[in-house]
Amino acid sequence: MTDFIAIKNLNLKIKGKHILKNITLNIREGESLGIIGRSGSGKSILLHVLYGFEKFENITGEILFTLSICPKCSRVFPPSFADKICPKCGIPCKLHRVDFLDPDAPYKMNITQCSAIMLQHTFGLYGDESVLENILHVFDYSDIPKREQIETAADLIEMVKLSHRMMFTGKDLSGGEKQRVVLAKQLAKYPMLLYADEPTGTLDPMTAKLVHDSILNAKKNYNMTLLVTSHQPGVLRELTDKVVLLEKGGIIDIGSPDNIIRKFSAMVGGVNTERAETGRPVVVLREVIKKYYSIDKGLIPAVKGVSFEINEGEIFGIIGISGAGKTTLSKIIAGLLDVTSGEVQVRIGDTWVDMTEKGPDCRGRAKSHIGYLHQEYSLYPHVTVLENLTDSIGFRIPPDLVHRKTVAVLRTVGFDETTAREILEKNPDELSVGEHHRVTMAQVLIQEPTLIIFDEPTGTMDMVTKADVANSILAARKETGATFLIISHDMEFVSKVCDRAIRMELGKITAMGDTGSVLKEMNYDGNKVIHDEKNNLN
Repeated sequence: MTDFIAIKNLNLKIKGKHILKNITLNIREGESLGIIGRSGSGKSILLHVLYGFEKFENITGEILFTLSICPKCSRVFPPSFADKICPKCGIPCKLHRVDFLDPDAPYKMNITQCSAIMLQHTFGLYGDESVLENILHVFDYSDIPKREQIETAADLIEMVKLSHRMMFTGKDLSGGEKQRVVLAKQLAKYPMLLYADEPTGTLDPMTAKLVHDSILNAKKNYNMTLLVTSHQPGVLRELTDKVVLLEKGGIIDIGSPDNIIRKFSAMVGGVNTERAETGRPVVVLREVIKKYYSIDKGLIPAVKGVSFEINEGEIFGIIGISGAGKTTLSKIIAGLLDVTSGEVQVRIGDTWVDMTEKGPDCRGRAKSHIGYLHQEYSLYPHVTVLENLTDSIGFRIPPDLVHRKTVAVLRTVGFDETTAREILEKNPDELSVGEHHRVTMAQVLIQEPTLIIFDEPTGTMDMVTKADVANSILAARKETGATFLIISHDMEFVSKVCDRAIRMELGKITAMGDTGSVLKEMNYDGNKVIHDEKNNLN
């Protein structure tokens, strides 16, 4: 492997806060480098700086790319392409060194155009267009001849195991399927670099395995250099050769995946697994069926005759692979989707509300008592955290209690009191991804719902923050008596937090009971579930 990127004394400040500190790192061509650290350690920001995702003002140091560049069309290639013939112009490429942080340096835009990035929670698909059409849009800016574009797009879709979804629209895909389409779109650029920021943080393990295999195949086929951030040890073990450990913006260690993961795991706190007493049913579903209509596919069954109850004060889990129907079912309970048939009842106080009926005396009455954190969450970007927790969501509270209430709810989701007070005046773009996620959780909790639904609440969090969130949910349940519904593929998190769970597969319940028995029935750590779920995905 050849030297490709040399980072020297990289420092970044945002609004006076030191985000990256004296980062010095060499990345070789073809290398697979992992970056791990606590939420707020700077790993996502480092990737954004390298990609040129946004302009930063208070940044110093050097990021030196060694590149092979065509003298005629200025197309850039990895350093090993030096003296080879440009496929477009037919002339030899020459080696150049480009300082990516120099505002006047040539070829900066060319580097970004020949790089690809997968971002957390940002799918960027055309919701009303098919998977095939979404891929074809990428070729509007490529050199691929028109006659070859459909076949090339089909090859990319097959590479990410989505040939059976080729004509589905973007809005009809599950979160895991959307992420695989994003990967295919990025690979359509034939990049020399792939930056993957928590690429499978919100995916179940088997769907994540498909994405990982696709990334590794693409890396081999395209001779890409790969940079991956993740809080999940399995991701780094599967995808990387070397891992960098960040803490408070600085590198504290570099080494093999196993050694760095062992060191990072020592930072993880424990989870208080004390269980609470639960009451009578507060949610009842009977033979719930949900079908979607697609012009190309006709009626598509997403939920097939599901029945269960959730008890008051319970933390109830719904687990299963991507596309199993988990999110659809949670939106039905929240009153965000209509059912095709079946019974959905939610108890508010002592009154049962029919969630299949619209209107202020039915579904409308219950919805104000139900909090929902979507998988594709977001904060209002142009106002402070304090405003995101109050005025922006229509939450009214006496002025004298504003800071007391907002600090209390931020502490509930894992911030200490000092940090909670500090971030109230920050804008969302000043938060790390993990901090951003916890504030969105606080946005739900501050409205004091009696039923709280979290769709993948820990998808992109590091292990330390996951433990904080687990303890926060348990503490919130103990303090408020609220009922929680957790949609997750994270079996470890579910095992520590949920009292009972169901497992869904292809729209049906395949296991139900206390969480331990459901996970045991799945034989999650054994070969059975891996084999079965891989067959379902393929």
